[in-house]
Amino acid sequence: MARMPKPIETPVPTRAELIDHLVRTRIAGQVATPRDNNLSHYRKLANGDRHYWLGLELGDRWTDEQDVLAVMAERCGVVDDPAFRFGQDTIDPELTVAGLDRLAARLRKAAADRQSVLFATGHPGGLLDVHRATAAALRAAGCEIVVIPRGLMADEGSVWQFADVAVLERGATLWHTHSPEPMAAILDGLAASSRPLPDLVVADHGWAGCAAQRGLDAVGYADCNDPALFIGEAEGTVQVTIPLDDHVRDPRHYDPMVAYFLDAAGLTDA
Repeated sequence: MARMPKPIETPVPTRAELIDHLVRTRIAGQVATPRDNNLSHYRKLANGDRHYWLGLELGDRWTDEQDVLAVMAERCGVVDDPAFRFGQDTIDPELTVAGLDRLAARLRKAAADRQSVLFATGHPGGLLDVHRATAAALRAAGCEIVVIPRGLMADEGSVWQFADVAVLERGATLWHTHSPEPMAAILDGLAASSRPLPDLVVADHGWAGCAAQRGLDAVGYADCNDPALFIGEAEGTVQVTIPLDDHVRDPRHYDPMVAYFLDAAGLTDA
């Protein structure tokens, strides 16, 4: 019987090498997201459109879109000039790596304490393998990767677990979703079956926002047109928000980033 080839291991980049890679692949730096799209999302969040709250409860604390822009400039690195209305916006790669460092510290704690961790994504086309690789490293370090209850439904779809990562499926297709409802279905399902909630949730979009709003330790990835998780971190609801373009052309572009934060978390040789 022929042996299966070993997976190619991605070398761990230095901080400077990673920043160069993030800019070259447009995970950060001059990203593909247009400025007018960003500003539209900031305005809709400020106007109370819950689709853009990503499962968080923001009350009436963020009704001025200029306040939202200020948070995004500080925590994501978008252009802070409100007169800049059109063109390509930016994500500061230094802020991306700083977020990855904070993520690594939280993953290190999870591994040291053998915590239970739930992974989920609303961006399966971009981030599914980022979450899968993180889950594999934590399992090797002795963590429990939470298995979600079967038969869960949300938003006219099924909530499944694929490669250790919870996703929304409709018609045999994994869906891109900002909705918090799939995470709500998981957490309600765990409670209904008298199973403990996870010690940590690693996710994005409404999956992360919903978990954080329910008081769980939650970390998440967010693009520059998804301001809610950055606001959640500013308010202390979300533990860590990592700014990046969450769906670049080639998902393999995220591999050096994963190698970097897993190494920083002490999980490379787990």
